[in-house]
Amino acid sequence: MKKSTARAAGALSAATLMLLGACGTGGGSGDAETSGEPEEISGSITVLTQRTDIVDTVFADYADRFNEVYPDVEVNFEAITDYEGEVTIRMNTEDYGDVLLIPNTVARDQLPLFFEPLGTVDELSADYRFVQEQSFEGNGYGIAITGNASGILYNKRVWAEAGVTEVPTSHEEFIAALHAIADNTDAIPYYTNYADGWPMSQWESLHAFTGDPDADNVLARTDAPWAEGEEHYQIDSLLYDIVAEGLSEPDPLTTNWEESKTLIGSGQVATMVLGSWAIVQMQQAAEDAGFSADDIGYMPFPSQVDGVSYSTIGGDYKQGINVHSDNIPAARAWIEWFTNESGYAFDEGGVSPMVDGPEPTTLGDFEPLGVQYVELNPPPAGEETLLSDIRTTSEIDLGGNVYRQRLVDIARGAADGDMASYFEELNTRWADARAQVG
Repeated sequence: MKKSTARAAGALSAATLMLLGACGTGGGSGDAETSGEPEEISGSITVLTQRTDIVDTVFADYADRFNEVYPDVEVNFEAITDYEGEVTIRMNTEDYGDVLLIPNTVARDQLPLFFEPLGTVDELSADYRFVQEQSFEGNGYGIAITGNASGILYNKRVWAEAGVTEVPTSHEEFIAALHAIADNTDAIPYYTNYADGWPMSQWESLHAFTGDPDADNVLARTDAPWAEGEEHYQIDSLLYDIVAEGLSEPDPLTTNWEESKTLIGSGQVATMVLGSWAIVQMQQAAEDAGFSADDIGYMPFPSQVDGVSYSTIGGDYKQGINVHSDNIPAARAWIEWFTNESGYAFDEGGVSPMVDGPEPTTLGDFEPLGVQYVELNPPPAGEETLLSDIRTTSEIDLGGNVYRQRLVDIARGAADGDMASYFEELNTRWADARAQVG
């Protein structure tokens, strides 16, 4: 399984880490830097990864290539299926590897408790993108393994068979396209991946589709994100209407992530909201099912500002160094080699985490559409944890799955209420939380 980075900490997980934070040593031992020549760096490191699917193949090859430069470093991998859940629990001890992907549940002010600083944001930003996403008080604590663009993955062949040949640019056009698929093909127009939970978080990556790099900071200062016209109203009303109008799978409780790859690759499913990281996986699924990788397309969120579509780009998981590691130089050497030399981001079709890295070929569909990329600005000084504090206090897991699963349940008639009443409730909880933490 591969899971894209989600921004928000779930309320329970964040609260748990607030408790875990007391177990950290605090502060680290200074910037984690490699020292001396590669031949002078030695020892053994353990690298935690969520890539259970390629740990014994691609990652094993990475280790061999790394050893060509650092022959005296032994690299061991631990691939974890429930990465977020298991690693969060392990961070209650000192045993959470030497190099690990920083869990999404770690708040910015908790970073120094668990991770070595890798340098200042200004220093790291000279070479790497997305550094500010895991930073606190001017220091960076993680380097992205790859970068993602937000958008909607679809099967071009199915959409064409339905008679839809133009990418929709509005809510109404998108819903009309899904109705055309329902009427003219045997495909399920949209697949929620409800049962696995985490794919629901992909909807959050669509925000900033208005092109505003301060979208997160604006969100932290508004009392009603679900008021008509606001970004979250537009995102969640689209999901609601898809389900309410019968355009998603009949029984969301039985969806299956791994199976969904084959479903969209073979054209049994037409559309899913997923980050750009999924393009390569779905192209492979299409080929495995006997179809063409070219069937898989990618489009921006159906909304434009002055005729322009936007896609938010951001870092995927960031590799950080356990503050308790006994071999920080080797751990830092691994992170630098992985980012600069492995080719992981390009091979996965991702946006390079390196400032001068190669552009991905997977986002070629965006070029004729003139899609513009948006990279979010960091929060202003003194407000680094404001948004996560509001999320935690309101118990609205923007980057999780709980609140959008309830939205789906309401839309399909499995829970009380309607879109208006649920959005009013969300606005009230958000405003109350802002009043408590602001």
